[in-house]
Amino acid sequence: MTTHTTTAPSGLTHARELLWAALEARDETAAASAVFDAHDAGATAEELLLDVIGPVQARVGGEWAAGRIGVAQEHAATAIQDRVVAALAHRDPHRRPAAAPGVRPESGAAPRRVTVACVDGEWHALPARLLAEVLRGRGFLVDYLGAHVPTPHLIAHLHQNGADAVALSASLPVRLPTAHAAVTAVQAIGLPVLVGGAAFGPDGRYALLLGADGWAPDARAAASLLAGGLRRPEGFPPDPDRALPHLSDQEYTLITRGRTELIRRVLTALEDTVPAMASYTERQRERTAEDIAHIVDFLAASLYADDAELFTRFVTWTAGILRARGVPDHALVAALDLLAAAQYDFPRTRAHLLAGRSALVRDPAPTDPGRRP
Repeated sequence: MTTHTTTAPSGLTHARELLWAALEARDETAAASAVFDAHDAGATAEELLLDVIGPVQARVGGEWAAGRIGVAQEHAATAIQDRVVAALAHRDPHRRPAAAPGVRPESGAAPRRVTVACVDGEWHALPARLLAEVLRGRGFLVDYLGAHVPTPHLIAHLHQNGADAVALSASLPVRLPTAHAAVTAVQAIGLPVLVGGAAFGPDGRYALLLGADGWAPDARAAASLLAGGLRRPEGFPPDPDRALPHLSDQEYTLITRGRTELIRRVLTALEDTVPAMASYTERQRERTAEDIAHIVDFLAASLYADDAELFTRFVTWTAGILRARGVPDHALVAALDLLAAAQYDFPRTRAHLLAGRSALVRDPAPTDPGRRP
């Protein structure tokens, strides 16, 4: 078997530039050529997945956030990337053999059969897809289930097919409650759970909160953790049901149950607070309602995690997105004020809203909370 050496950074940089140009032109053939030519020149599949395709996808998201490309163009680029990943997977001759189906490692050995899935409601599947291909390249037998896997279906799959470990991906913090349910359900049938993605915070703090058996900041770290065997780190709560005592105040539950009415009330009040809305088109009104819905959803996520910083990261990032689209900051501040007024008897909710407002007024520079179109 031929052994690939690490590709020079200049070669990977050139491949990224060619891939980006191909995506801008929506040229799938050119995109594949950019990756395959680099592969033929000595780049490993893992390098191409994580040092070319992954960074280019991050650039796609950044261009959308800056308002330089639309949702349709972002989706087209992501679809091309996904097909290039699939094509690369079938041309890589340097994979190590995987373990045979049904063969489990000896006690203490690295897991060889891994199920990779996105949690229920999570549609950003490319990060999980990249992890699945990296694991296959390192010799794991992988079941990749893709985007938006409801927890009951995940558990049924595990009962039917078996696994030594489960890797769950989530990009949006609003998926933390469903991620928590998935982690708990998988652990209940005796399997360890590794989580990753922007939803779990820049340092994995929410993975700790939800009681996952491990967290990885990227696919390489995830593969290394799985190769070494997952062990519950010291300090992880032994019982997820006791890990979130703050939920006993019912504020998260009441916000999520009243979500539709809350969005309607704030949208109606915002029309009186922001005079410019009187001239909004129907599409602009729909976009405003969507923005309010995102604010409520991230507020609920911050309540679930009991972390106001989660909400402030989203608010400052949203301010940057709206600014790029010509929406003034005061409209967002007004929406936060209206939400706070509507939640006058929810002290934790009001504290999170006040923190978001203060962060926006003090430092309006956006930060990326992991949200994508």
